[in-house]
Amino acid sequence: MRVLRFVGRRLLQLIPVLLGVVVLTFLLVRVLPGDPIRSILGPNATEADAEAARARFGLDQPLWKQFLDYLGGLVTGDFGTSIQSGSPVRDEMALRIGPTFELVVIAVTIAVLLAIWLGIWSARRADRIADHTVRVFALFGNSIPEFWLGLVLILVGYAALGWFPAPSGRVDPDTNLTPITGADLVDAIITGNGPAAASAAAHLVLPVLTLVIGVLAPLLRSVRASALEVLRSEAYAAAAAHGLPQRTLLRGYLRRAALVRLPSLAALVFGAAIGSTVLVEYVFSWQGFGQWALRGLLYRDYPVVQASVLVFALCYVLVFLIADVVHAMLDPRVRI
Repeated sequence: MRVLRFVGRRLLQLIPVLLGVVVLTFLLVRVLPGDPIRSILGPNATEADAEAARARFGLDQPLWKQFLDYLGGLVTGDFGTSIQSGSPVRDEMALRIGPTFELVVIAVTIAVLLAIWLGIWSARRADRIADHTVRVFALFGNSIPEFWLGLVLILVGYAALGWFPAPSGRVDPDTNLTPITGADLVDAIITGNGPAAASAAAHLVLPVLTLVIGVLAPLLRSVRASALEVLRSEAYAAAAAHGLPQRTLLRGYLRRAALVRLPSLAALVFGAAIGSTVLVEYVFSWQGFGQWALRGLLYRDYPVVQASVLVFALCYVLVFLIADVVHAMLDPRVRI
């Protein structure tokens, strides 16, 4: 019950936060230089064509009227109409959220599991060759740009070795995949399409590996530092001196205490991974949410930018809510 009350309070606190995001985004996108109508119509369009387009998208109305219309649409789940494509933003977003979240969730999950295993393994071998190797790997992953790493993996994995498919999409078109959620691997599993599942998994390997290497470094360093603190603590030394089995020391003392900091950092990494998918999607022609949001920003597509920022903000606050609950479960000193 206490957890449910905490979640309920936090969800109520989301309302003013998201409202602030809506207001700020609405105002900021309109002070960006450039005219979205002229960007879409091109320089040869007449003023009459531009005025007709503005009237179609409601941009000829006063700013307060545009905001009230936008806010009223959000209440009913209407994010507006894309200036660039003329399609409802809700429909376009539904097609692109699935692929991006599939990519990010798989990458962050793998990174968290690797960080837990490698971080504790490295801390138990502190200042040895194995520990130095892990630390150099973490430094390498923290230093290289993800778009450069993606290009290198394409050159090695596709061009040189031929182990993975070309970076030209998310699944082979001849697999006849039926889209349901937009996440190709999930859709292939749901529909029982084996060839599509194999193709989607093969296309996921390189972009997932690119994200994993990029987000693993801070998680790995955090788990290692926490594990070292536990190993050097008096409580752990006393437990070891009483002759407790290594399995009990590892699971009951070291692993649980070393993971206390991980949920909050994993939430930060998850948010950063969503942002970094823009470059990864561009390199691998992923056609996901990040690439769609970037294209909307380049064309000053107000409804697309507003919807994408709102979704990013919602993801951040929900992920941190989950992180706080998991943190309280791991650390009994935390009260929620």
